[in-house]
Amino acid sequence: MDTKKYLASANVDLSQIPTRDSITLSKSEAKAELDQVRRDLAKFQEKLFANDTYSVLACFQGMDTAGKDSLVREVFKDFNVRGVEQHSFKVPTELERSHGYLWRHYVKLPQKGTFGIFNRTHYENVLVTRVHPEYLMAEKLPGINNVDDVDQNFWDMRFDQINNFETELVQNGTIVFKFFLHLSKGEQKNRLLRRLRKPEKNWKFSPGDLAERKLWDKYQYCYQEAIKHTHNSEAPWYIIPADDKPMARLIVARILLEELNKYKDIDFPELSELEQNNLQLYKDQLNSE
Repeated sequence: MDTKKYLASANVDLSQIPTRDSITLSKSEAKAELDQVRRDLAKFQEKLFANDTYSVLACFQGMDTAGKDSLVREVFKDFNVRGVEQHSFKVPTELERSHGYLWRHYVKLPQKGTFGIFNRTHYENVLVTRVHPEYLMAEKLPGINNVDDVDQNFWDMRFDQINNFETELVQNGTIVFKFFLHLSKGEQKNRLLRRLRKPEKNWKFSPGDLAERKLWDKYQYCYQEAIKHTHNSEAPWYIIPADDKPMARLIVARILLEELNKYKDIDFPELSELEQNNLQLYKDQLNSE
């Protein structure tokens, strides 16, 4: 698997990118491969924790039913729970709206030595609010009195702010991954119908899902614009074909493992010379108890 082919570009055209990967594995084959990659990621997590210099932030965006929740569950299943935290950013609370829009993301960032997962991310602020600019009125922004005040300059400003936010993270030791789960409209229809057919899945369905589905093309445009303006070598976007859930999980896991293994300075700390010289003494003390 050549993971570089999933990297986005500054001139990305989502309509030309497949939502199903050219590599086809059976569900059991993809699961078996994921099991191994997942174990290797868990070993890396242990080194990251012991090293205590870097953190990792994995961001996941995608249309409803793209498989974000199940992907996070399966990819990070073998992690030590004390070293990973997931946060999902939905409608801002009153407290969150009383701050700048990035505040609620800052306070949930992973500390050194740990993984952070943003399942729905700071990009909601240039996606949902761009499709529904009326939501911005609740932010009480200077100079934004109605939706007519929200022009391209406003979105360019927000892209710059997000780029600066991520640059600051990287400069302070956070390794940033951004994954867009690229789902087809037809597959979303199938997954919504499945939620309606299976009683145990009914709770996942909301009539609002159908209203948002009617805005599919607008969402695709906004995702494309966000990726174009915020993809860079420091905090890259990866476009993951998401129609096949087991393959999407495997692709994300492989990208994480391959890229993280490039950090040769992330390793277990060495014992001091004194401690190394006294190893036998420590063993003897324990064995003599």
